[in-house]
Amino acid sequence: MKTKPDASDVLVALQTAVLIIDPEGRIADVNAAGEAVLNISATHLIGHELTEILSVPPGFDAATIGPFAAYEVNLTTMRGTSFRADFVVTPFADWPGWRLVAIHAAAAAYRMGHRLERAGGTRSAIGVAAMLAHEIKNPLSGIRGAAQLLESRASEDDSRMTRLIRTEVDRIAGLLDQMEGFTDTRPRTPAPDNIHEIIDHVRQVAQSGFGSALRIVDSYDPSLPPVLVHRDSLVQILLNLLKNAAETAAEGETRTVRIKTAYRQGVSLAADAGKRRRSLPIELCVMDDGPGAPPELADDMFDPFVSTKKSGRGLGLAIADKLVRDMGGIIQYAREGDPEMTVFRLLLQRAEREKA
Repeated sequence: MKTKPDASDVLVALQTAVLIIDPEGRIADVNAAGEAVLNISATHLIGHELTEILSVPPGFDAATIGPFAAYEVNLTTMRGTSFRADFVVTPFADWPGWRLVAIHAAAAAYRMGHRLERAGGTRSAIGVAAMLAHEIKNPLSGIRGAAQLLESRASEDDSRMTRLIRTEVDRIAGLLDQMEGFTDTRPRTPAPDNIHEIIDHVRQVAQSGFGSALRIVDSYDPSLPPVLVHRDSLVQILLNLLKNAAETAAEGETRTVRIKTAYRQGVSLAADAGKRRRSLPIELCVMDDGPGAPPELADDMFDPFVSTKKSGRGLGLAIADKLVRDMGGIIQYAREGDPEMTVFRLLLQRAEREKA
């Protein structure tokens, strides 16, 4: 029994992606952070040449066994995921030809840190929104009732004005209803569920409503285990993402949406201080061929009141982020692939196996 962590434990705990390359340039081993950054499991990495898996930086020669370093370079995985990172190669002194490749995905780390910081900002916005909803919504029913009473006694010309008042009151009430969804802090207990059944239900709902502007295709991993989610919350999130995609289509245009599921080893999130890391192996991607967000808004997509739509209120994605976090997961935005697609990636918990 070990009395203290050894080098292998350090390698597992490292947040930097580490790959061990043999003299032939093949991947001999990889840590959990390497699986997460490359979005590929160790089973599918080991034995492959590094250059088959990753677009290496300019100037790096896989046949060269000496040290190499490139900082803040653009890297692309075999699956089309692009990111900026530091790429450092260090030879093993006692093992000729063997090298250690460290990939510090600074941009990815920033995005994850930004997401965690976003939780604090979101909580503050929830407090403000809850206060506003409470202060504004209470007198609205009185204003609407007064307008309705005046309308029964008014002339036709004046009735047009009272109807305008009622219409605007109803519009404001609708906005407050959205804010109430954002400020709802009631616990939603996740439970084991079949993610593909949920997706199929969402597809049917979408196609019976706004889905005429969508061509939905799927790419499922049928071997996925049950996922730990709150079913109604996940339905709300997916409907929101599909509706966002539909709204980017011009009149008469059809937007292609691909819904993909996969199992990703090595993806985890630090829980509260002092607790174990939370594994998030279930990946659900909603991808569309729309234009995506302007680059200047990409890092703020899930912040409250940030919207790319002219008439948007900026609450849909903020609510989605809140609901995913309530389930213990992560939602991310990216532009990936060739040609580029808008990608919303949900990383969710696997349901624990029932004890016999």
